[in-house]
Amino acid sequence: MTQETNSQAYEKFAGLCALLVGLSGIGYAVAFIVLLLGGVAPGPGALLSSLFLLLGGLLTPAVLAALYHHLKHVDAGFSLLGLLLSAVGAVGAAIHGGYDLANALHPPAVLAGDLPNPVDPRGLLTFLSAGLGLLVIAWLMARSPRFPKGPAVLGGVSALLMVILYLGRLVVLNPKSPAILAPALLNGFLVNPAWYVWVGASLWPKRKP
Repeated sequence: MTQETNSQAYEKFAGLCALLVGLSGIGYAVAFIVLLLGGVAPGPGALLSSLFLLLGGLLTPAVLAALYHHLKHVDAGFSLLGLLLSAVGAVGAAIHGGYDLANALHPPAVLAGDLPNPVDPRGLLTFLSAGLGLLVIAWLMARSPRFPKGPAVLGGVSALLMVILYLGRLVVLNPKSPAILAPALLNGFLVNPAWYVWVGASLWPKRKP
């Protein structure tokens, strides 16, 4: 039986979205960790980190749909589970970013900064749900002949770092704590963006000789 394939147009679209998600991840890391937490430019840092979080959340589902299409041939049930967990994480990140962006553009008279986001408390969706979904996806990628082993390993590492970030934000809370800052730096600047760029390159249609 011949497996269904995505059109080359969609593969290119998903590959481009993966690249943009990787770049937006780096942008978010710079804006949040350097500008906001580092105190270099807190105002622009809050605005840009919200914008990059929103953009990354909106672009991610296109990548997930392409991965699901390929990985469902490995295990349809687990592929759907990975898609759902990751998609919920992406939507949660977009809502979280949109909420913060609205507050950054038009600061309310009273904003309780110590309260967790009501939709994404301490990164429940952005880190935990997305991380668990990515763990499933990485496991399936390791079993698929469609993808090289590198993205599977990198995805697994990124997934574990995301779960650690959620637990750190839930228990330690202080984002400047080394327990949170170290995995945030590693995943935000290197591992997660590299995974998306690698996945984007893997999805891009290969020219036939």
